[in-house]
Amino acid sequence: MAQRSSTELVRIGQVTAPHGVRGAVRVFPVTDFPERFTTLRRVLLDGPERPAGVRFRGFVKNLVILEIEGITDRNKAETLRGVNLLVPRAEAYPLPEGYYYDFDLIGLDVVDTRGTLLGRVVEVDHNSPVHDLYVVETAPGKRYMVPAVRQFVKEIDLEAGRLVIDPIPGLLED
Repeated sequence: MAQRSSTELVRIGQVTAPHGVRGAVRVFPVTDFPERFTTLRRVLLDGPERPAGVRFRGFVKNLVILEIEGITDRNKAETLRGVNLLVPRAEAYPLPEGYYYDFDLIGLDVVDTRGTLLGRVVEVDHNSPVHDLYVVETAPGKRYMVPAVRQFVKEIDLEAGRLVIDPIPGLLED
């Protein structure tokens, strides 16, 4: 099985700036489910990780406004600029069948349909206008893009730690 880093914490947002003078902060959500902030009660603040109660205050454009326990003025809120908000992996929103979080895919062994190890997923690229791309490292410094489509990806098995592909000639070659 692949040596995967088990992600115990999931980043859901990052403090961008204070909001007002009473300690509220603006948070840029890095989740596909920004509505989660409306019911969020606790987070871990990174660097070093520490728990904090939170209270949702509203949305402003693409940002979330939160009050954070113990942060009572603008100066204290300023110290949180750039801090990530984390939740335990168990609190990640469940996805429909066949959908995966990037952090679940990164670290998977990539094998062909015969079981031959080809490399490891090191990144998921969402910048393609057509479909996502799995960035597969086959050797140090050697990376290839595998389209995240059924034609190539035959199976994703998180339990076994592998992604099975059926590569066409030249897909994983220079």
